[in-house]
Amino acid sequence: MLLKNKVKQNMNEGKPSVGVIIGIYSPSLVEMFGHAGYDFIIIDHEHGVYGWTEMENMIRAAHLVDLVPIVRVDYDPSSIQKVLDLGALGIQVPMVNSKEDAENVVRRAKYPPIGTRGTAFMTRAAGLGYFGGKAFMDASDDNIIISAHIETPEAVDNLEEILQVPGIDIAFVGPFDLSVNMGYKEGINHPKVVQTIDYVYEKAKKNKIPVGTIANTREAVQEKIEKGTLFIPVVATEVMRTAFDAILPR
Repeated sequence: MLLKNKVKQNMNEGKPSVGVIIGIYSPSLVEMFGHAGYDFIIIDHEHGVYGWTEMENMIRAAHLVDLVPIVRVDYDPSSIQKVLDLGALGIQVPMVNSKEDAENVVRRAKYPPIGTRGTAFMTRAAGLGYFGGKAFMDASDDNIIISAHIETPEAVDNLEEILQVPGIDIAFVGPFDLSVNMGYKEGINHPKVVQTIDYVYEKAKKNKIPVGTIANTREAVQEKIEKGTLFIPVVATEVMRTAFDAILPR
């Protein structure tokens, strides 16, 4: 069945998962990352440019190589249902700044009575009509990952309430947006930004919600794992840069 989600299983067992975030259309590149051994792929629809058929092909390629396909959705509320119907096994939602924002996200991603996701079984997620009914809807609600971006001072102020919304699976720290929105364009290593990120980790641990964040080197991935991060995407550009640095003479 298409709804098996090893990343969510890893999180439930306290194990980290490492993936790649990609913002360009390339099903072949998705396949390469799957063969390389990553756990998941984040298809960036917030900053990337995809048509819906292209999105479907990216998700299909991920399933082909046992990568968990997760989509960072754009700001159109209908995009949550669309990517889930295409077979995404998770969503990353930008700018979740309040309890109400978090509740609206969960509502759009879950079937009734939990949420308001529209019911249709001729979708790719439901095997184009070969799955359906209560078993499919329950499996979807259980296996879909909902990752809320914590990337503004407002989100940090409302963090406790956001983390307590049933259905939120990951508190995802967007370090670059967070630093810029805090007024520190100099970068993510500003002491106040570091302090704020530590605060997010502390509150997430208290509320038993896994933390996700970006790490762009082998050392940074290991550092995040040691800090207790369970969901770690690497930017595709950095994957390529690291490979080039390891191979090309300088």
